[in-house]
Amino acid sequence: MTKAELTKEQRIRREENRLRRVYKNLDSQKKVVAEGLIKRAAYLRITLEDFEKDLDKNGYTEPFQQGNQAPYDRKRPVADMYTSMNALYQKATKQLTDLLPKEAVMKDTTDELLDFIGGGKR
Repeated sequence: MTKAELTKEQRIRREENRLRRVYKNLDSQKKVVAEGLIKRAAYLRITLEDFEKDLDKNGYTEPFQQGNQAPYDRKRPVADMYTSMNALYQKATKQLTDLLPKEAVMKDTTDELLDFIGGGKR
């Protein structure tokens, strides 16, 4: 089954499972906190993907006219929702990242940077 054929709920569950694997080594107290953030982040990410498809297909603006005013393009409501939800998603992922041990975050960041510049040896 391709990603496009999955229901929204299935896509959210798949993202939750992916995030749980990333954060599986947290201590039990942090896991309790992470679980709520994982659910929020998964929902936000999948919803953002849906908004992105809509925005790619229909654009960020739409023609609008009120009364006798000249028509003009206005921002579509989904564009505002996308911006707001993206900020919430970024905050949730930051909170999740902050739960990881600092040395794990630094190691992953350093490895990615070294891989990017061609200095990573794995």
